[in-house]
Order: sequence, then structure tokens, then C-alpha cells
Amino acid sequence: MKEAGLNVFGKPLMVCGTNPMTGAYRNGCCDTGPFDAGTHTVCAVVTDAFLTFSKNKGNDLTRSYPEYNFPGLVAGDHWCLCVSRWMEAYRSDVAPQIILEACHQKTLDHVQMDILKKFAFDPA
Repeated sequence: MKEAGLNVFGKPLMVCGTNPMTGAYRNGCCDTGPFDAGTHTVCAVVTDAFLTFSKNKGNDLTRSYPEYNFPGLVAGDHWCLCVSRWMEAYRSDVAPQIILEACHQKTLDHVQMDILKKFAFDPA
């Protein structure tokens, strides 16, 4: 059973992305629970720099996997990242912006709110 979907503000978790469908449970949300081994709680707006970083770490998110209905990511896509990978990217100065309202509250177990706020996505 997954945990209640609350965001970092303690409010209902917003959808992160549905094209492509994201989330550990492929429901568009960065929900987490016992079957989310990677703690995919950070709703990121991926960038080319982050995608290259992830590929160099052994996780090529740009690669298509048709058998999983996954077209591969491109810059600008919204994707639920593992909090540990986002922190690695943060420490390497390539962390993508995030949609705070769509980041699961469990993110706060790993990252301080003041850091998260510095990466808040501004669609304008």
C-alpha cells in the first residue's frame, strides 16, 4: 500500500507528468511506498544537462523502451526522479528545476525545504 499523496507543503500531491506517464506507480504522480525502491519523489523539469549527467551515471533516460511504453525523455519533460539522483545532480551543479506542489513530502526526509525552493520551476 502506498503512502498518502501529500506534497512538500502538506497539501494533496499534484500530477507531475502524463506525457510520458511518470511516477513509480505510473500514475503521473511522484507517489512513493514500499514498492518504490528508488524513492521517486522529486518532480523535475528535465534539462539536457541533467539527462547527460544521468546517462553518464548509467541511467539513460533519453533511450526509448517501447515495450514499457516509454518514448525516452527530452528537455522540458516532467519526470519523477529518485531523490538520491536529484541530490547527486545538485552536488554536481546540474540539478533540474522542480515542481514543488508535485514533489512528495518524503523528499523532505532527504532535502531541506530552502534548497528545494531555490529550484522551484517558474513556467513564465
